Amino acid sequence: MSITSDHASGLHRLRRPTFAELYLPKLVTVWREGYGPSDFRADVFAGLTVAIVALPLSMAIAIASGVTPDRGLYTAVVGGFIVSLLGGSRFQIGGPAGAFIVLVAVTAERHGVDGVILATMMAGAILIAAGLLRIGTYIKFIPYPVTVGFTAGIAVIIFASQLHDLGGITLAGKEPSEFVPKLVALAGGLHTINPSAVAVAIASIAIIAALRIWRPSWPGILIAVVFAAIVCAVFSLPVETIGSRFGGIPRELPSPALPAFSLAKAKGVLPDAIAFALLAAIESLLSAVVADGMTGRRHRSNCELVAQGVANIGSALFGGICVTGLIARTATNIRAGGRGPVAGMLHAVFLLLFMLIAAPLASYIPLAALAAVLVVVAWTMAEKQEFATLLRSSWGDAIVLLATFLLTIFRDLTEGILVGFSLGAVLFIHRMAEMTGIEERMPLVAADRPDDGNGERVPYDPALAVDRDVLVYRITGAFFFGAASAIGNVLDGVADKRKGFVVDFAAVPFLDSTAANVLGRVAAKAHRQGIRLFITGATPAVRRALLTHGVTPPRARYRETIARAVSDIKGGAAKPAPGDVAGS
Repeated sequence: MSITSDHASGLHRLRRPTFAELYLPKLVTVWREGYGPSDFRADVFAGLTVAIVALPLSMAIAIASGVTPDRGLYTAVVGGFIVSLLGGSRFQIGGPAGAFIVLVAVTAERHGVDGVILATMMAGAILIAAGLLRIGTYIKFIPYPVTVGFTAGIAVIIFASQLHDLGGITLAGKEPSEFVPKLVALAGGLHTINPSAVAVAIASIAIIAALRIWRPSWPGILIAVVFAAIVCAVFSLPVETIGSRFGGIPRELPSPALPAFSLAKAKGVLPDAIAFALLAAIESLLSAVVADGMTGRRHRSNCELVAQGVANIGSALFGGICVTGLIARTATNIRAGGRGPVAGMLHAVFLLLFMLIAAPLASYIPLAALAAVLVVVAWTMAEKQEFATLLRSSWGDAIVLLATFLLTIFRDLTEGILVGFSLGAVLFIHRMAEMTGIEERMPLVAADRPDDGNGERVPYDPALAVDRDVLVYRITGAFFFGAASAIGNVLDGVADKRKGFVVDFAAVPFLDSTAANVLGRVAAKAHRQGIRLFITGATPAVRRALLTHGVTPPRARYRETIARAVSDIKGGAAKPAPGDVAGS
């Protein structure tokens, strides 16, 4: 796969960045760009907004993970501060994630809370090593169906894990961690359902959903939790609360301490630490990519992994659990007007202040309300539209998606990711084998050709190379998940200060769902900025894949030739040229 530009003559002169430049925290970059009082005010507001969202979520995730709610707050305060202080993404918000609920709960069941803390610290060391070895670049190669599959699988598991508290069900023994035994045990306890807990949960979900529709700028999660706590306290409803199950939360951070360590214990939790590190890397880099798409900035993946590693070690020292980048809270930070890492650091400071001031009030929060919060989180993170799109896109993507999804639910998250990635690689090889010899005019790897006598060359047009309004890029070869990240990074920044840009697919034999999703993000960004994007030379199969993943008018328009696309951008003939896509 290669990508060429008619306006990229200086790219080969880019110097190799130094180690210090690659691992310089974005906080320093922001300060160098100029950080004034107006930026600080914006970050204060954004940090406070995110802290209000993070307060109930951090406790809910910790409880669902099988540990006490205060450990979720320690994680958000210490880990969140370090992620923003040292990270390679200027908008990243760190803290405990719903994706870790299953892994942490299983680890706590097998090795106790001390085992969770030790595994978290070991995961931090693994993440630091991965960042320094620059493995973050390769994590981007995970196919899109795999990320959608395991995210949807995690959402299902989170929902199942909250059924106990949603219904106030009383079980004879300990609730199983495995999916099917858990459902069987819960089914056996249906006769113990607490109507008050069900009512609190339904009311909380309704409040959150209603505020998202009618007052999206209001902190719906916090309002729902506070309302539920007040109602339960005023009417003395017979529901479990944080106080009745855990005795409340402390009003201060604990002193840092190393977890209990022995070689046998370290060996026992090593598989869990590897799983923690793998999921933390994937989640944090996905969150950074989402932030890049929303803001047009660019994160440094390996610097981000190092920061995540240090944050996990810091969280473990204070008794917290796993830390990672959080897509929902990072997006909230951006929408609230955050300007840089200071917003993330202030979010941690505000959380600490909430702990110091309002800790006694947390005892009145009903667990059914926190379970309702996680149900809403699960519904949001399930990526239902993307799941349906991949099921329709091709049989291969559907197989990879379903294999990852089902293995994540019924077996293990790590196993789901590894099998999904392996199937994605096999699928790519199969597609390449099918393409060989069929698309003779578009070889997978273009061979060298002589400068004369092939009859296909056209005179060089210098006008395209120096045009300040239009930028033309030509992609050559198979556009698949292995190249999607690199190509996406190039395309993501090409259209600044231009009226439009053209991406030529004439030499692309096929693209997979990961690549199509990358083009979808580029098209959405261009549309937001008022830049006209044209796709030229796409075969019917390539065009169909792009249309399935949202590369549709008015975000992007399709033309047969580059010349026609440039003419349209410049305000040329209004009538479609022969061979152009009707209605595009």
